[in-house]
Amino acid sequence: MLDIFKAVILGIVEGITEFLPISSTGHLVLVDEFIKMQQSSQFTDMFNVVIQLGAIMAVVVLYFHKLNPLSPRKSSTEKRNTWMLWSKVILAVIPSVIIGLPLNDWMDAHLMNWAVVSATLIIYGVLFIVIENHNKRLTPRFSDLQTLPYTTALFIGCFQLLSLIPGTSRSGATILGAILIGTSRYVATEFSFFMAIPTMFGASLLKLYKFFHHGGSLAGLQGVVLAVGVVVSFIVAYLAIRFLLDYIKKNDFKVFGWYRIVLGVLVIAYFTLVR
Repeated sequence: MLDIFKAVILGIVEGITEFLPISSTGHLVLVDEFIKMQQSSQFTDMFNVVIQLGAIMAVVVLYFHKLNPLSPRKSSTEKRNTWMLWSKVILAVIPSVIIGLPLNDWMDAHLMNWAVVSATLIIYGVLFIVIENHNKRLTPRFSDLQTLPYTTALFIGCFQLLSLIPGTSRSGATILGAILIGTSRYVATEFSFFMAIPTMFGASLLKLYKFFHHGGSLAGLQGVVLAVGVVVSFIVAYLAIRFLLDYIKKNDFKVFGWYRIVLGVLVIAYFTLVR
C-alpha cells in the first residue's frame, strides 16, 4: 500500500513537470532521493517513463477535436489543415527517431546523475531569461500553427534532441527553440505539446518492451502501482496544461527560468552538502 501512495506522489510530480518547461527528469531525480518504491530498479526505471502515458492522454483529451482529422464537425479545408499539422508534427519527430533513439540508452547510462541534471536546469533557466529579454520587443514571425513552415517544424524537432540530456526538459528545449526561430509563445507551446504525443508514446512503448523482454512482469501490486501513477499523471497534467496555456497569454517564461535556476542550486547544495 505504501508504494501506491508513492506512485500518487510521483504521478503528481510527473503531471506538473512534464509540460511545464522545468524538467520532469530533474524533479524525479530529486524526489527519488526521498521517495523510493520497494520495487526492483528495473520496474522503477520503467515506471518513471511509462507514467508519461497519462500526461500524453491529457494532451489528447484537451486537443482531441483540433487534432482529429476525421471529425465530422470539420469542413474539408479544416480536415486538410489538420492532416498538414500532423505531417509537420511527424516531420519534427524524425530527428529524435533517427538520432535520439540510438543514443537514448547511452545518455541514460552516462548522464543520468545529479551533476548533469543540476547543470542543465541552471543553463536552460538562464537561457529562458536571456531569450525572453531579447525577444520582448520583437514581433513573432509565426503566430498561427497553420502558417508554420515545414522547415521550421523540422528545426524545432532538432531542438528536441537536446532533451536527451537529463534535466533539459523536452518541452523546455522545444519551446526555447521555437521561440528562437520566430514563433509566438503560444504556437511554440502548442507545437511542443503535439510533438509530445508520438515522442512520448514511442518512448513509453519502447520502455515497456524492454521491461517485458528482460523478464519483467506487472503481476500483483506492480500493475496497480503503475496504473495509479498513470491515472494521477493524467489528471494533474490536464490541469497543468490548462494553467500553462492561460498563463502564457499574458506572461513570459522568465518565471520558469528563475525556478529552474533555484532548483538547480538546491540540487547541487543537497548532493554536495547534505547527502
